[in-house]
Amino acid sequence: MTSQSSGPDGVLFELPAAPAAGGKPEKKKRSARPAPRAPAERLPVARVVVDTPLPHLDRYFDYRVPADMDEAAVPGCRVRVRFNNRRLAGFLAERVEESEFAGRLAYLDSVVSPEPVLTPEVLGLSRAVADRYAGTLSDVLRLAVPPRHARAEKEEPAGGAGGEFAAPGPGPWADYPDGPAFLEELAAGRAPRAVWSALPGPDWPEAIAVAAATALAAGRGTVVVVPDGRDVERVDAALASVLGPDRHVALTAGLGPAERYRRWLAVLRDRVRVVVGTRAAAFAPVRDTGLVVLWDDGDDVHADPHAPYPHARTVLSMRAHRAGAGALIGGHTRTTDAQMLVESGWAGRLAADRATLRRRAPVVRAAGDDRELERDGAARSARLPGLALRVAREASREGAVLFQVPRRGYLATLACAGCREPARCDACRGPLAVRGSHAMPSCGWCGRVAGAWSCPECGVNRMRAVVVGDRRTAEELGRAFPSVAVRTSGRDEVLSRVPGSPSLVVATPGAEPAAEGGYAAAVLLDGWALLNRLDLRATEETLRRWLSAAALVRPGGTVVVCAEASSPVVQSLVRWDPEGFAERELADRRELGFPPAVSMASVTGGPEHVRELLDRVELPEGVELLGPVPVGPERAEGPSGPGGTDTAERALLRVPRAGVGDLARALKAAAAARSARREEHQAQIRVDPLQVV
Repeated sequence: MTSQSSGPDGVLFELPAAPAAGGKPEKKKRSARPAPRAPAERLPVARVVVDTPLPHLDRYFDYRVPADMDEAAVPGCRVRVRFNNRRLAGFLAERVEESEFAGRLAYLDSVVSPEPVLTPEVLGLSRAVADRYAGTLSDVLRLAVPPRHARAEKEEPAGGAGGEFAAPGPGPWADYPDGPAFLEELAAGRAPRAVWSALPGPDWPEAIAVAAATALAAGRGTVVVVPDGRDVERVDAALASVLGPDRHVALTAGLGPAERYRRWLAVLRDRVRVVVGTRAAAFAPVRDTGLVVLWDDGDDVHADPHAPYPHARTVLSMRAHRAGAGALIGGHTRTTDAQMLVESGWAGRLAADRATLRRRAPVVRAAGDDRELERDGAARSARLPGLALRVAREASREGAVLFQVPRRGYLATLACAGCREPARCDACRGPLAVRGSHAMPSCGWCGRVAGAWSCPECGVNRMRAVVVGDRRTAEELGRAFPSVAVRTSGRDEVLSRVPGSPSLVVATPGAEPAAEGGYAAAVLLDGWALLNRLDLRATEETLRRWLSAAALVRPGGTVVVCAEASSPVVQSLVRWDPEGFAERELADRRELGFPPAVSMASVTGGPEHVRELLDRVELPEGVELLGPVPVGPERAEGPSGPGGTDTAERALLRVPRAGVGDLARALKAAAAARSARREEHQAQIRVDPLQVV
């Protein structure tokens, strides 16, 4: 029995009933226990990929499927499970009748969504990529499947244009002797694979769109991977023009999580079968994949910076092989990795003849390096050799002129004016640089201002600029060309397009905007700064950057490269012969035992962690251990290395290409053994690292 009373604000509330005379207070009734859960009658065991990065847990874990989740718990859906007294996310890989585990199975905690976001093709590809790169399946799935957005999942996905689609004509492929034959193979549903040396000019996105349209007309899908968002926009526009509306989607991180997931769902639900995006799009769940395309495979952004660090070229090659799909790996240059695919017979050669190339390519001239400035007073103020200055002045009257500068910033690298030794900070030995026109030299590592610097080698207290950045170059060009507008495109602001009217465009490599009608001329500055980098791929990367910039110049225009004319890489640019350069470079690498003629893996971390892992790994036959050796902070993972120490070591493991699978398995087994002992700091393992020197 209860009674009512009124509070100070007039609100009625209930009072507990007083106990009966001589009686005891009533005891609270215990809540009823939940009914015991019953397993599903059909396929009651779920095999789950638990989201954990620990190598020793990289396997399926079995859980019981409760009867009330039977319909929602479909293969590929997201689930949550109890794991080690925690509630973790995961993916339901498959359902089976029985488990090999002899103990008692726990039940699935919940089904996050019944949407089967992990398709069998993507799951198989992710497992293969994890094994190839000595990583874990959960790490690869973080790259392959985007985070869930519940509202987008409930919406009807876009796309789904109806009606039959007819294959277009050859379009830009008519300029390639083997181009029409490649399209015929796609139209017949077969799997042609080619390494494509694209002609200079702006029509490469249209060529990709025509190839994708040909595969779509045959009832098969296409995955296109390009380096950055600007390239996505170009291919997206070409696909819209060739395919029409609602037949493709573009996937980029700039879309935001909701819109990106919405478009990804349109692919998953088979509303569209053509996808273009950056490296994560290599895992897009396209149904019946018939063609994979990778543009500019030498760009280092194709290598994912997250574990297990897969490269889009390898992922797409594996996908094409597993799906029986065609492959098109192209660019204005040819990498040694792509040349390996040609020489191994995995892919064919797809290039234009020399007559067509001469008609489409600009004229390339070498102007020597910056040492000519000491003899050329007219060009000294603009930091341009005389030939480059004359070409730029003449071309700026007709249209836009591109200046490619290797480094961003102002004065990016300084050296002693006396002995030419690199200028370094007195406190941390970091490199000194000048950030602006009125700034003092400061350290690039600790930020300390070096106002009273003097050279420890010769005592001179003056510095000279070794590498001049894009902002300082723009200032110098503004003084040399006072009546011409100067634009910059770099890290702070990357331009997509510029007008074709007279102007100067200063851009860092990879940030060069396209000009309407093409540039009238291009000047490639400070070639020595690219060629002298301490990198095995320095010359290959230099030629890629030069050709990418030169390809933006209109036919008949002039490209001036400021580098030594006798250099083989400069001669390859002058002759526009990236294939010959790749053949010679690969032959040299094969003779010296350098990638990609061989495969390598790196182990980086604190000295004790690297050595402990190397002591535990059982190296397969034919593996050669190089090191370990100390590496600087700029080559370790972060300023203090992956082990959290101020110094780090790295060991390289070299193996013939056929043995890379065995090496990856051995490294993963050693990492799993350390992980099982709950080591706090793991040594970082990379298979086929971009940098090996």
